[in-house]
Amino acid sequence: MKITRIGRASSVAVVAALALAACGSSSNSDSSGNSAGSGGSGSGAAAGSATASGAGDCFSGSLNAEGSTAQQNAITQAISSYQTKCSGAKVSYNGTGSGAGITSFIAKQVDFAGSDSALNADKGEPAKAKAACGSDALNLPMVTGPIAVAFNVKGVDKLNLTPDLIAKIFSGKIKKWNDPAIAAANQGAKLPDTNISVFFRSDESGTTDNFTNYMNKTAPTVWTEKKSKKWTGTVGQGKSKTAGVATAVKATDGGIGYIEWGYAVQNKLHFASVNGVELTGASAGNAVEAAKVVGTGKDLSLKLDYTTKEAGAYPIVLVTYEIVCSKYADATKGKNVKAFLSYMASPDFQKTLEGVGAAPLPAAIQTKVVDSINSIS
Repeated sequence: MKITRIGRASSVAVVAALALAACGSSSNSDSSGNSAGSGGSGSGAAAGSATASGAGDCFSGSLNAEGSTAQQNAITQAISSYQTKCSGAKVSYNGTGSGAGITSFIAKQVDFAGSDSALNADKGEPAKAKAACGSDALNLPMVTGPIAVAFNVKGVDKLNLTPDLIAKIFSGKIKKWNDPAIAAANQGAKLPDTNISVFFRSDESGTTDNFTNYMNKTAPTVWTEKKSKKWTGTVGQGKSKTAGVATAVKATDGGIGYIEWGYAVQNKLHFASVNGVELTGASAGNAVEAAKVVGTGKDLSLKLDYTTKEAGAYPIVLVTYEIVCSKYADATKGKNVKAFLSYMASPDFQKTLEGVGAAPLPAAIQTKVVDSINSIS
């Protein structure tokens, strides 16, 4: 199935909310059935969509989760509003990165994990998660958003990059900001003779997984490495988590890095257009038009076409999943996970994501997420 396009009216609200709130998080990879694409928001998303059977339920007790830093602000907001409504519930989330979250979930150290990529069959993650759960694990898309190619170059406010240029910059094949290839894509721009300083995630990250997959799919002769949660490039400096990359880019004249859109706005960083398409809610929505569900049963792994030629599409987008057990060994724990995620997937909460630099699930995906959540026991 295809994902509904993000509506332009909603996109304006995303941008306005980002500018006003100056905070945020957003944050897939694609492989034949074990990784992910993205979702989006729209006038048809959230409002009027399905509501999980446990959306209004409260529980007394605790839940522990960790993983993706891309969804940190979104899930922090969900926890705060849920605990306000349900005073007996205590939910904690530690933004350690997608890789660390999956590792902890498989080790049965957390009740669910956040990841910017679905469980990877090539690494045996679905089988390991199934063994830990005693049941199939589910990838449930919950928070959507684009990846910004953020830069800090003195005197340069706007920058256009092509997939080929992005891959050459991050592989070290282009080393100066006034390189003729960059100048050709930015006619009239005054580009300085400044060294390019690449920053990447040093920890395992779903954002890295998605970004390297994008380069591999769109510039395979330049970025020859396969997608990976661990950075495999040979140039640049590694920084911990999204915040570390954002801070490093902001502090370095000539810096460039890949971070979630909300963090770029929060840190007042410039971010590049891709093939002349500016990063906005609407342009990210255009890119998710070709996203398809590739998971089976109640699993909702997504596949995104990074090479989409749709007009006005900003192609570097992803979705953050909540990774859960389909049936928990502790029935009470399963009920509690179901109650909290039902709230997070509800239209009332999803519409608040615009204020933290993310976007609501499109209606078609939200309905499927609700159905999957309702099946958790």
